[in-house]
Amino acid sequence: MQATTLPAAYEIRAATTGDIDDLFLVRASTRENAIAPGRLAELGITPAALHETMLAGTSVTWVCQTDGQVVAFCSVQPSSGEVTVLAVRAGHERRGIGRELLAAAVDCLRASGCRRIWLAASLDPRLRSHGFYRANGWRPTGRLVGHGDEELELDGSLN
Repeated sequence: MQATTLPAAYEIRAATTGDIDDLFLVRASTRENAIAPGRLAELGITPAALHETMLAGTSVTWVCQTDGQVVAFCSVQPSSGEVTVLAVRAGHERRGIGRELLAAAVDCLRASGCRRIWLAASLDPRLRSHGFYRANGWRPTGRLVGHGDEELELDGSLN
């Protein structure tokens, strides 16, 4: 993955359990594919569940913040090699934040020994995520996963 340089006002750091409420706010305020906390709870994604996975280390998350406000985050599951979510709050797109967070996620998965790195994304080419992942080396595997999303694999992740 090609790293970018973030604007000076932005900082990426490891998330803590103190960031959990902010993660839910960001997820609900993306420009495309926003998911409200109630819908996430229906999927089993609650603050308590996230707290548990963060403490257990089964989920690793990074946040991007500016002026003390979390504006984006990315989470992975090292046991499966999956990037589970990348979300950037509306108004903070196109600044390299997503690319930097995704690079941190991939580095973590590689350091964890993952040979296969993958994620699920919408099939809809009208969504920015469709082109974003492909432009950053992710390729469709031909498999569909939950909710009709397609599975993408990072080129070269099996090397």
